[in-house]
Amino acid sequence: MNKKIALINACTDFGINVDGAGFGPQILTQDLLNNSNHHHYLIKQEGIKEKIDFKTSNYTTIDDFIKDFRSLLLKMHEQHFEQQMNDDELRSYCSNMQNLVLAIKALEGKKKIANLSNLDTFNKKLYETVTQALCQNEFPITIGGDHIIAIASSLASIKMHKNLGIIWFDSHADFNTYDTSVTGNLHGLPLAVVTHYEKQILSNFHNGPFYKPQNTVIVGGRDIDPWEFGNLINAGITVFSTQDIKNLGIETVCNKAFKIASKDTNGVHISFDLDLIDPKVAPGVSVPAENGINLTETYKLIDEICKFSNIIKSADLVEFNPSFDQNHVTENIAKAILNKWILNFG
Repeated sequence: MNKKIALINACTDFGINVDGAGFGPQILTQDLLNNSNHHHYLIKQEGIKEKIDFKTSNYTTIDDFIKDFRSLLLKMHEQHFEQQMNDDELRSYCSNMQNLVLAIKALEGKKKIANLSNLDTFNKKLYETVTQALCQNEFPITIGGDHIIAIASSLASIKMHKNLGIIWFDSHADFNTYDTSVTGNLHGLPLAVVTHYEKQILSNFHNGPFYKPQNTVIVGGRDIDPWEFGNLINAGITVFSTQDIKNLGIETVCNKAFKIASKDTNGVHISFDLDLIDPKVAPGVSVPAENGINLTETYKLIDEICKFSNIIKSADLVEFNPSFDQNHVTENIAKAILNKWILNFG
């Protein structure tokens, strides 16, 4: 490829109620700062971070409310979404999701969205920075920060390349919308934003195309809000769960994901959230999800991703939170991933 790598430190945790991820990017790139083969950019959050304490009249926290619907969530985790449901089951499921959303909205009352203005300012700067790197024929690797940074990075990439697919390596779907967001924290919306399923907020700075649902793939989903399932089915997003990875094998899932994402496109943007990895292996993330992939599977997955370097146009590595790391284990894993990408994408 012979491209210079643009390492873009997107230092923010505005999208999430948990502190710490904003410090991750500079830790991961501190050993690379003096390398002339890499162009470094730094985008920092500015302003006061708002936090929301979610309360309802019937529940102390949203977690208490979600427990009432855990049986439905666990049932869906045992299925590969609509592929294993007949028509009646699918209609029943979508109806249940709609009722769930209505119940949540009735409970929450007037909802406040946190940090929207600050995030719009941050993402506009990041969008311009990624665009600048692309215009200079650099390969952008955007290092977060929480996953909200992928809105700016991926939209800048598709603006430049006109038509891209996207693969979202994540234990979460990040496919809530303004209407289905319960907590008001925006880190649950980015994939919905970049596919334009969420049309109201967070993409006003963008004046280009969005990612098509038929070229959008989630790999590793296992901690998905019940109401998000309805959004995913409605949008037509392909999801390979963590269990699919274990059942089908990493090579098969990767091949399928890149085939879907790249079909009739000019390439693929990849966005890798470290919470895809099991928290026993990589504890240094903001929102850990149990039963993730192990270390061997992680490095195998990165090797498989690198095989598609000829069609990957841009990448994100997000959600390293040093506040929760133990003995630098997550830091070392993230650095290994970053170094592998630099070697293969440049």
